Amino acid sequence: MEKALKYSFATASEREETNAEKYVLRKELFGTEDVLPVWVADMDINTPQCVLEAVKKRLEHPIVGYEEVPESAFQAQIDWMAQEHGVKFQLEDMFYSHSVVASIHTAIKAFTKEGEGVIVQTPVYPPFFHSVLKLNRKVVTNSLKLDFEGKYKFDIDDLKAKIDENTKLLLLCSPHNPVGRVWKREELEEILAVCSQYNIVVFADEIHSDLVYKPFKHIPFATLSEQAKAITITAIGVSKTFNMAGFAISSVAIENKGLRERFKKAYEHVHFAQGSALSHVAFETAYKEGKEWLEALKKHLYNNYLMLRHVAQKYPQFIRVTPIEATYLVWLDCRGMGLRDKELRTFFVNEAKLGLNSGISFGRKGSGFMRLNFAWSSTKMTEIVQRLESALDFLQRGKIG
Repeated sequence: MEKALKYSFATASEREETNAEKYVLRKELFGTEDVLPVWVADMDINTPQCVLEAVKKRLEHPIVGYEEVPESAFQAQIDWMAQEHGVKFQLEDMFYSHSVVASIHTAIKAFTKEGEGVIVQTPVYPPFFHSVLKLNRKVVTNSLKLDFEGKYKFDIDDLKAKIDENTKLLLLCSPHNPVGRVWKREELEEILAVCSQYNIVVFADEIHSDLVYKPFKHIPFATLSEQAKAITITAIGVSKTFNMAGFAISSVAIENKGLRERFKKAYEHVHFAQGSALSHVAFETAYKEGKEWLEALKKHLYNNYLMLRHVAQKYPQFIRVTPIEATYLVWLDCRGMGLRDKELRTFFVNEAKLGLNSGISFGRKGSGFMRLNFAWSSTKMTEIVQRLESALDFLQRGKIG
């Protein structure tokens, strides 16, 4: 009973009076503030108390100046990755970054030239292709395949067909946002075989690697083989795992010395510096003390997912929940509603009073889909589900009428 109370997710602190992005931008994005914002990928769940207490303790020292990322912080992450995922990074492999998107930009600059190709596997987190375009590289679209069971897979034949001598980098989302896949070893090995054959560097965005549900298991791309280790840039961090995006700290691990030197050259042009003294403390504490909290969180998140799935199963003619294996972002197949993308977004805003991400923003293959963030307290999740069910019931009555 004590543990259950210690890690209760029944309620969470309100964020509407803070500068939280998902609330501040409601009017701009949805035309109204009368929506629950279930879009941007952070949690409306309290950050672990152990992290908050560590930051409070650091503030007992009255000077908060420039600080280097301590080796102990990186070592805490290295130990976590070895224990949880079987990958053994070294201190020399590690780079501080304030975000995965910044790391993607740096990798694109390091391993490609203007006009060269970067492979993006849509539907996918929008900054993947936005970053490529902003840096004047060519987006090589290798869309995922959707099977009859609503499960996404790599399209290896299409990947091979799209590659030419100017294709230099592949952006791998693993686990995948937004479709929720945890890639199997044999699937990743197919990607490895192609990239090795064509001398393509793999940027593996593994920021969701700790949010995997049983019986699935995340496999870091770099652990596939020595060959994989030689071509992989791995992006990892605490932001999703422990709801710490506001600390603006993540990391990049590169085991191959040659790749590391090329990345470092681009990295130093940006001047990342070393981040915040408070972030260092939060980062290290999360990895050292957050395991038990995370395990409780994942059970809670999966229960939230089941609530959504239960509602969707009542209205299979309109909506399907893509089977989820990881993340707290559910990919809703709404093509049965027969609405265009703008109409679909309007339906959720006006009828469900929910602000979701439009699927089309994840690439053309996302047309007819919506992404919903289910990382909420039990109390708020119940409200979200009720709003969704009410909207679907309204749609059904309208269709019948």
